[in-house]
Amino acid sequence: MAEPYPRLRSSLVTILDRVRARAGELLRFGAVGLAGIVVNLGVFNLLRLGPLAPDAHVAGDDDRVVTAKIIATLVSILFAWVAHRGWTFRGPSRHRPLAELALFGLINAVALLIEAGAVAISHHGLGYTSLAADNLASVVGIGLGTIARYAGFSLFVFSSEAAAPHVSAVEVAADPAAPLDRIDDE
Repeated sequence: MAEPYPRLRSSLVTILDRVRARAGELLRFGAVGLAGIVVNLGVFNLLRLGPLAPDAHVAGDDDRVVTAKIIATLVSILFAWVAHRGWTFRGPSRHRPLAELALFGLINAVALLIEAGAVAISHHGLGYTSLAADNLASVVGIGLGTIARYAGFSLFVFSSEAAAPHVSAVEVAADPAAPLDRIDDE
C-alpha cells in the first residue's frame, strides 16, 4: 500500500536527518565546549589579572594579553583532548594514537590562531584594551574556534558514533536529492 504522502527528500530534510543522527554527539561536544570555555576564560583571567597583568613585571614590560590567551587556550585544549577522547567521540579510532594526536594538535593550532587573532585584532588593532573588551573578543574567538574544531574533529580526527544511513545507487537514481556520501557500492 502506498504512503498517503510521499517522503520529502529536500536538502533541508537531509541536513535535519544528519543533525538528528548526531544529536548525542553534538550535545556531548557542546557540554565539553562549555566546560572548556570555563577553563579557558578562568585561566585567561587568572593570568590577565595575575602574573601577566599589564602592571606585572613577569616576562618584560609589554602587554601580555595575547600570551595569556594562548596559554589559556592550550590549557583548555588539554582538557578538551581528554574529554573528547573519552566521552564525545568515544568508540573506534580512525587513526593510530600518534597520528590522531598530531591531527588533534593541528586542528587546535588553527583554532588557537583564530582565538588569539580575535583578541589581537580587538586589543591591538582596534584599540579595545579593557578587560571586558578582551573577554568579549575572547568569547568571539572561542566561538569561531569551536566551529573550526567540531568540523575538523568530526571530519579528520575522530570516528563519529552516528554514521548516516546508506542508500543504494538505485535509490539515488530514483531520488537525485539523496546525498552522494551515503551511496552503497552495489
